[in-house]
Amino acid sequence: MGANARGTLPKDLMRGRTRFQAWRGRRKAGVRIPQPLWALAVRLVRTYGVSRTAAVLGLDYYGLKKRAEAAASRPQASGPAFVELPTPVLAGKHCLFELDNGTGATMRVQLTGYDAADVEALARGFWGAQ
Repeated sequence: MGANARGTLPKDLMRGRTRFQAWRGRRKAGVRIPQPLWALAVRLVRTYGVSRTAAVLGLDYYGLKKRAEAAASRPQASGPAFVELPTPVLAGKHCLFELDNGTGATMRVQLTGYDAADVEALARGFWGAQ
């Protein structure tokens, strides 16, 4: 099929036909169609259908249909298998408090990056309770 009934072929179909013709011109008898060419044909099927693509590329209709259906049933890769995430920025704990022991002594404390056990130990020490 040199040109379709409505005019010239779309550019991507023409490129596909050219690639298949080039491969056929240099292949040895009995060599199977390489996978990249099949992948090209399957991509063209999604746009132009099996019948038109098979006719333009000179492929077997049923063989192309089988490959196109198999490709459609496989889930498409959604992107890279590994995505590096930046390390989370940990917001340090900040607190400011004032302790009063009842006898007039006060202590103002400002802590950054503390544990609750440390605050408890500090308060117990200041209040004299162990």
